[in-house]
Amino acid sequence: MGLFSRNKGEKKYSCCCSGSCTPEAMVRAEADKISNGVKVLGSGCAKCNALEQATREALAELGMEIAIDHVTDFTQIAAYGVMTTPALVVDGKVVSYGKVLKKDEAKALIQKVRG
Repeated sequence: MGLFSRNKGEKKYSCCCSGSCTPEAMVRAEADKISNGVKVLGSGCAKCNALEQATREALAELGMEIAIDHVTDFTQIAAYGVMTTPALVVDGKVVSYGKVLKKDEAKALIQKVRG
């Protein structure tokens, strides 16, 4: 019947994009992951933009003048292991994903990571 069997010729991929990314793109995405700073991961939709705005307001209240990098490249987003956007990354650590944070929530997460 073959309904639950795998094709013997089926390729296994080491990345989440089913092999459509290049090794160079994955190396670049992994290198970007370890950089310090604040990043919003998402396609640029209204929810992603709302998270970015709340994060800007939180950083302003904390007195931190940090540029926010809005990552829209799926390869880079996948390198963080994020499958649900928007996501917030602080100093290379994913602190939230799949929801739009309010300013106070973003502020608390930033303070927790930055100590």
